[in-house]
Parts: sequence; C-alpha cells; structure tokens
Amino acid sequence: MKPYIGTVTRLNAAMHAGFFLLLAASVARFVAAHGLSGATPLILVLTGALALVYVAGVLSWAALERWRPVWLAAVIAVWLALVVAAPSFAWCAVPLFFVCLQVLRPRTVIVVVVLLTVATILAQLRIATEFDPSIVLAPIAVALMATMTFLQLDRDRRQLGEAVKQLLGARVDLAQSQRLAGMMQERERLAREIHDALAQGLSSMRMLLQAAQRSWDTEPELAKGHVSRAVDAAGDTLAEARRFVHGLGSPRLDASDLGETLKDLAEQIGFAAMHAVRFEISGEPYPLRPEVAAGLLRIAQGALANVSEHARAEEAAMTLTYLEDAIVLDIRDDGVGFDPDSARESGDRGNGLRMISERLAELGGEMVVESAPGEGTALAVAVPTKGAR
Repeated sequence: MKPYIGTVTRLNAAMHAGFFLLLAASVARFVAAHGLSGATPLILVLTGALALVYVAGVLSWAALERWRPVWLAAVIAVWLALVVAAPSFAWCAVPLFFVCLQVLRPRTVIVVVVLLTVATILAQLRIATEFDPSIVLAPIAVALMATMTFLQLDRDRRQLGEAVKQLLGARVDLAQSQRLAGMMQERERLAREIHDALAQGLSSMRMLLQAAQRSWDTEPELAKGHVSRAVDAAGDTLAEARRFVHGLGSPRLDASDLGETLKDLAEQIGFAAMHAVRFEISGEPYPLRPEVAAGLLRIAQGALANVSEHARAEEAAMTLTYLEDAIVLDIRDDGVGFDPDSARESGDRGNGLRMISERLAELGGEMVVESAPGEGTALAVAVPTKGAR
C-alpha cells in the first residue's frame, strides 16, 4: 500500500499547488486587464476568501473527514462567485475536479463535475469574442481525463488492498500450517523417544521380572540376579525419563562411547530375553556427532526390543562397523522372521520399522530389512559420517 499512498500524496500536493498557481495567475490576469479600480477590490476579496477557505481545509484535512463535503461546498460556492464576477477564474476548476473525486460519492461526483464543467464552459463563452469549439471541448476533455485518472487510481487502490488482504490471509494460513506441521513433527519425535527409550526400558524390566518369576522357586539366586538387573534397568529408564522431560540427550552416552553402550545394551537384552546377543565392533572407532550416536543407540534399542518381543530367537548378533565415510549397524537374529511389506501395511511390528526409518531420515541415513517367515531377520542401517564427525 505504501507506493499507492505515496502516489496519492504527491498527486494531492501537485493539485493543491496547481490550484494556488491558477488562482494567482487568474488574479494577475484580471489586475493586468482592469487595474485596481472598478470590480477589482471585490475580486481580490473573493480571491482572498477562496484561498483562506481552501487552505483551512487542506491544513485540517484529517480532522475534517466528516465535514469535507461541507468544506468542498463552501470552496465551490466562493469559486462560482468568482467565475460569475471574473470568468478568467474558471480554470481553477481543474484541481477542484480531483478534490471532488476524493471527497464525494460516485453519484454526487458526476453531478458536481458536470456543474464545474458547465460553469467553466459558460465562463469562457462570456469572454470569447467569437465561438470556438475548443471552448466547449477543452473543459470536457480535462474533466474526463481528471475523472478517469482518479478512478483508475481508486481502482488500483482497491485491487492493491484486496491483494494485501489476501496476502495477509495467506501469511496467517501459512503460519498456522507451519505451527501444525511443527506440532506434528514434535509429536512424532516424542513418539519415537517414548518408543525407543522409555517403552523399551519398561519392556526390558518386564522380561527380567518374568524370568525371575519363572526361576523364583527352582533357582532363587538366578531369580535374584534377574530382579537386581530389573532394578538397574528401572534406574536407567528413570534417568532416561528425566532427561527426556528436560530435553537432554541420552545419559547412556555421557560417560562411555557408542561401542561400550551397545555392548551393555546387548548384555541387558540377552539376560532379559533369555537368549544370547553377541556384539562386535569392526573397523577403527572414531568420535561421532552426539545426535548420530544417540540415534544409533535408539535404533539398536528398538531393533533388539523387536527381536525379544517378536522373533522367538535363540541367538542374535549386533555389529557396529566404522567405515571411512559412514557407520553401519547390523542386527541379525535366527527367529521366526516376518514379511516386511505385510508388517508395514498391517502396522504389526512395522511401527518400530517406521520410527527407525524416520530417525534415519533425520540423520541422512538408510535402512535395509531382509526377512521372511521362518528365516530370521537382518536389519542394516548406515549413517554417513564424512565431514560430520
């Protein structure tokens, strides 16, 4: 809107200046032709009155919003008196066209512009020595040009206002969409964190306590060991929950590297699920970005939880491989296997795979799942590390 407002302001200033220049030129012409005697004093008084009324309206334009039509009527009345007394003042009507177009309603504007045009034509005919078509056509042409110019500016203003309104509406819609997208993204993140950390910790505790319950009467020492590990798992899960609430990273990575953390995880899952979980490191370890290490830990937690809950495996193996430009995590089991495509469609077990895939997408990694009913499962994830260590 600013370019339009600036254009209208400059146009108004030009029209006001033009009015006073035409008024001054008309006075000078009249005085030069008639001197200071006769009707000249009356003309000077009317000219001064018109100038004062016009200036008062211009200076108090904002305050006169409701009274602008009354002010304009006063200006036109004094101008008509001048034109009757001295027809040379007729051309002051040109700037008055623009003032009428700004102040009056469309229907009223037509009536007033016609009145000003007719008054100008009659005034010119009074002082003409012979009829000239330009006396009639010139005022009509000026009135048409002034009217069409202003109407086009007003149309542009309305269109620009509508465009600005639509733009503001689009900005509001965009902000709302971004807010909803942010909420959905945060909900997905929370769901992954709960699934990969808190839910898996609770699952480990449940399996340890179930193992203790099975061996409570026959092997009390083994049962006590399971209970002790369940207590440790509860402490880890509680720490995870506190860090999760405060928006911090995984406490498992605070004091040890990823390899040691995954080794501890394999041992804990192995005790809880009553099957062996082997862990190996391949390649020369190097420091990883915290988000990469935390992401791989979450992926390992989710994958091993799937093995424990669904695979009915006798053995599982987890390998962490450090490559020059990537780090790869492989998790394999000899369990009952499944159909990955069917699992994703049904939601059975596919929810964990979906969360792993989403977490990898944030890290720029990829996932491959190989499985079939009765043939076990192999999960491989790779995360690029070149230039990001």
